[in-house]
Amino acid sequence: MQDAAQKLNAPRVLVLNASYEPLHIASAKRAITLIQYGVAEVLEDSDDVVRSPSTVMRIPSVIRLRRYVRRPRTHPIPFNRRNVLRRDFYTCQYCGARQELTIDHVTPRSRGGRHVWENVVVACRECNQRKGNRTPEEAGYALRSKPRAPTFGLYIAGHFSEWHDSWRKYLYS
Repeated sequence: MQDAAQKLNAPRVLVLNASYEPLHIASAKRAITLIQYGVAEVLEDSDDVVRSPSTVMRIPSVIRLRRYVRRPRTHPIPFNRRNVLRRDFYTCQYCGARQELTIDHVTPRSRGGRHVWENVVVACRECNQRKGNRTPEEAGYALRSKPRAPTFGLYIAGHFSEWHDSWRKYLYS
């Protein structure tokens, strides 16, 4: 009995609005409840199952609400070092390294570059020092991706270490 309860609480489920916009991450227990009451439908299943004496049910990976839920636009994702690292997937945007990561201003602040999402990327210590007080073009670097403010999907991807590959098409579309 205790094993079933632990398994039900462990997996996470991506909850989408009726418009396929990501709303939040729910527990498997909450997702199954929404499905049982007809509030949501299953879009993707996970490999996990929940068993009762009379039923075996697959735990969903992605569900979609049947009715559109208006949600007020809340504050944007906070601009800080941790969220910049999450946005860039803890990878140097110049060489792809994943060790000794720092934050680099694409246009250096001494040249009028601002400290905003669109001008900050993750760089390894070596690339950051080699780039110095130059732009990536002047230093002979190419950015792997253009820096921008993260969306909800990118924020979720970095926020939760264990997320399903089946979420990718709903978070990055």
